[in-house]
Amino acid sequence: MRFLSYRPLPGRRPVGARIALFLGFLAVFAAAAPDLDRVVLLAGQRYGSNAEETLRAWRAMIEAGKPLPERERLEMVNAFFNNNVLFEDDKIVWKQADYWATPLETLGRGEGDCEDYSIGKYVTLGLLGVPIEKLRITYVRAELGLPGSGISQAHMVLAYYPTPDGEPLVLDNLVSELRPASRRPDLRPVFGFNSQGLWVAGSRGPSAADPNARLSRWRDLLSRMSADGLN
Repeated sequence: MRFLSYRPLPGRRPVGARIALFLGFLAVFAAAAPDLDRVVLLAGQRYGSNAEETLRAWRAMIEAGKPLPERERLEMVNAFFNNNVLFEDDKIVWKQADYWATPLETLGRGEGDCEDYSIGKYVTLGLLGVPIEKLRITYVRAELGLPGSGISQAHMVLAYYPTPDGEPLVLDNLVSELRPASRRPDLRPVFGFNSQGLWVAGSRGPSAADPNARLSRWRDLLSRMSADGLN
């Protein structure tokens, strides 16, 4: 299964539009010089000593991981978020139907949904020097129950492409082991995106979606990232 050549699901256009709006935030982050000291400090101030300890471990991981081979960085970041964040719905954590948390918020709370895991891993791998063009935050339909059940739910993972045409590895909060897409038949891709563009059904490259589109929710997210010291 290739995460670039897939058939879109009906009714996903509104989600794709929301993703295009988010690309502006990702592009700004990619060019930023983060202040990780501030991130750690704010974790303690907002969420307490346990959160500060988690963010210190996160920062230490980033420093220790930079010289490692890329595959080891992927495994380290995937395990860190899966081990330090409990899955919880936005309605419980943030009292909102749909909230995209910053890495500080996700690790500070120690809770998040699949979007928060994927965003946190994406941002962290960028800080570790993994080229952004190798990473795609990817919306999928995840099959539930036995194979062929026909029951699925919306889900988000991070896909890593070792080469532009290579088979991606899937970083997921549901299955902790990094697996190639061919070993995740339970996932049916819908679309993927990064700071460089949005990939849709059958595309050979980014779509023409405008990455500078604006919406108050995403401007607020960018503002929170800036206040956190991440851009």
